[in-house]
Parts: sequence; structure tokens; C-alpha cells
Amino acid sequence: MHFTTLASGSSGNAILVGEGHRHLLVDCGISGKSLLANLSQIDIAGSEIEGIIVTHEHIDHIRGVGILARKLNIPIYATAGLWKAMSHSLGKLAENQRREISTSFSCAGLDVLLYPTSHDSRESYGLKIVRPPKDGKSHLVVGIATDSGRITEGMQKHLRGCDGLVVEANYDEERLHNGPYPAYLKRRISGHYGHLENSQMAEGLTEWIQENTQRIVLAHLSEENNTPEIALSTVLDILSAAKVSQKCPEVKVHVAPRHTPHELIILRE
Repeated sequence: MHFTTLASGSSGNAILVGEGHRHLLVDCGISGKSLLANLSQIDIAGSEIEGIIVTHEHIDHIRGVGILARKLNIPIYATAGLWKAMSHSLGKLAENQRREISTSFSCAGLDVLLYPTSHDSRESYGLKIVRPPKDGKSHLVVGIATDSGRITEGMQKHLRGCDGLVVEANYDEERLHNGPYPAYLKRRISGHYGHLENSQMAEGLTEWIQENTQRIVLAHLSEENNTPEIALSTVLDILSAAKVSQKCPEVKVHVAPRHTPHELIILRE
């Protein structure tokens, strides 16, 4: 099982999860052309994408969803509420491309569970993507949580013990406080329906990382209120203070690039 980010941040988000030549795309907040170009950089063909799941309806998550679904002739998975919120933005779709889901579904040989996050959108979800044990291969799980202003019960429940994680480290508190954003926007970002600060995410990770956890990608970094260096050092310092390496000495933490794909992360069996 493998995963990666294809784009990350307010300019556009997309995450890939799959195994072999079968893949599921989580959001597509960049153009279809850019998404396919980024896939080619990691030697994955667009024809290997079997579906797109939408976590929420903000434009940095759905910009390329409609056009990519039409080009690849693949379905889009979203809740009823999200279909109502985003249908006008996706353009014309074939009826069999509109897949309404509630809490779980399967695609590309993977089982997907949705759980609520806390964001200022019609609905917003994190994901637990499971490769069930089969053909002698073990059970593996990738957890995803971006766009949440607080650590939710669903995050606490479903991200604990994942083998791989893609999680939000959006802003540094000091940079946000001293930055150029107007007061209302600072309140929105730091509020319960905004985004997660580096140390907030790190505190969550101290509980979620278990002996089997292998790789963590910090995603959705703010271009103005964070840097990859600050996010990574903040998270690593808190994990070190919590002695996380003692229970999980091989875990590695990465930062998602903004416009280009991260290298494909292959989870060990």
C-alpha cells in the first residue's frame, strides 16, 4: 500500500492512496492538467485512478474534480450535503459518476471510512483508508485529516495506530499573530472551524503514533503563516519531548510540497 500528496496548501490539495496500479484520489484542488502532470512525475498514469472522494466543498479541494472525472471517466464520491454544495461547481457529469455516500464505501480495492472534522464548510470529513488483509498481505491503514480547527473525537478515534498519516499543520501561532492578515481572518484561521496550528497537530500525533506507525506527512501548510522548517521542527520537538521515538523508533515525518508531488511513500508489510 502506498500514498502521497500531489499538491498541498490553500492553492490546491490532492492526495493519492493506492496499491499496485489501482488508486483513489482524495480531492483535486488543482487543474486537471496539473494533476495529471504531477502524477506523471511519480510514474502513475491517470488511467490508474478509479475514483475521487471529496472531503469538503472549498475550491482548493474541488477545483479540478469535475474536469478530471470527465476526462478519466471515473466516479466522484461525496455525501449528499457535499453534492448539494458543490454540484454547480463541477459541471455536467454522467449519472453513474455521481456516487452518494454516507459513512463508508469501497474503491480501488480499499475500504474508506469518513468521520467529521471541524471546518467552516457545509460539511467536512477526514478519512480512514484501509487495505484489508488479503493474499497473505497484512492489514494497513492510511489516516487523513486536513481542514479542521480542532482535534475532533473522530480524529482521536480513527487516526490512532494508522500505518501512514497525512495531517494538517497549517500555521505557526506567532507568525499568524504577527503577520499581515486582518483580525477577522486571524480569528477565522485560529478558531474552532478554521485550521490546526503546528503544536496542536503535534500534540495529537503524540497520542496517535503507535508501534506500527511508519510515515507521517504534514500537509496544508500556510504559505504566509508557516514554513516547512518551522512546522517540521515544532512537531519533531514535541514528539521528542513526549518520547515518541521510544515506542516508535522508525517513524519518519515529512512535509508535503506545495505545488509538486511528494515522493511515493510505500508502507512496509
